[in-house]
Amino acid sequence: MVDVGGADAGVALRRAVDTYLDHLTVERALAANTLASYRRDLERYVDWLVAAGIAELPAVSARDIAAHVADLRSPDGDAPPLSASSAARAASAVRGLHRFALLEGLAPTDPSREVKPPSLPKRLPKALDVDQISRLLAVPSQSAGPLDLRDAALLEFLYGTGARISEAVGIAVDDLDLDARPGMVVLRGKGGKTRLVPMGSYARASLDAYLVRARPALAANGSGVPNVFLNARGGALSRQSAWTILRKTAQLAGLPVEGPSGVSPHTLRHSFATHLLDGGADIRVVQELLGHASVTTTQVYTLVTVDRLREVYATAHPRAR
Repeated sequence: MVDVGGADAGVALRRAVDTYLDHLTVERALAANTLASYRRDLERYVDWLVAAGIAELPAVSARDIAAHVADLRSPDGDAPPLSASSAARAASAVRGLHRFALLEGLAPTDPSREVKPPSLPKRLPKALDVDQISRLLAVPSQSAGPLDLRDAALLEFLYGTGARISEAVGIAVDDLDLDARPGMVVLRGKGGKTRLVPMGSYARASLDAYLVRARPALAANGSGVPNVFLNARGGALSRQSAWTILRKTAQLAGLPVEGPSGVSPHTLRHSFATHLLDGGADIRVVQELLGHASVTTTQVYTLVTVDRLREVYATAHPRAR
């Protein structure tokens, strides 16, 4: 690589990056954490281009981008290689920058179109089996205080609807219809999309007990927020607090919370999807329940059920071994 040096090296590149990040902030309204990650990724990209003697976006070729992406996964002596997921995110940031530059007339072409993004290893979602779910949901005592009733209702709701934790803590009392059979809830997912999801008798009964016997006492401590799930001060329960509840309950149930098999914020969602498919649910129905935009996202759960089929076959068929 050739070091172009000089005070002006990379100025045009950094100006383009700043313009792109401003666009993401104003037009796309990306989360602060996402923007911070994109900024780090693109600053690394600019440093790489400057070190390679490239001072502006029109001079970047597809070969340059491919080389940069390859370097992200290779140790260079100064920084450890990025993980596959971090490298994929960085490559996405670079592609976004070049698409934006073409649309805004900052470059005549988009060389990133010719670069194949790095492939991620297919990771199977972690799911608890039905016995483990039963152990987890049995931990919070529904005959105890308001916080125990809330925790029981939260966990039953997560498993009974497949909601993301962010969706669960965001629901309002008016989003629930507990009189319906089965109960129904309006969930607000990614991109502001809403979906109507049913919930079974266990989740409905647990929510009813919480709303009648516990939420009024918690709400009396706060300023009247409409959220279903409240903290001890009467405010809306945060995602972090919901995760803490799940982690604490998993530990009490004797379930792992560390490592690849540890219970995570998505564990109950994964278990919901896997158990539906194990029970014969159509994959497109599960797609709608989970709020996935594409059925290909949902198809990863079918890999889990295939593993389960292999396990059952191996233990149950007389000539499997």
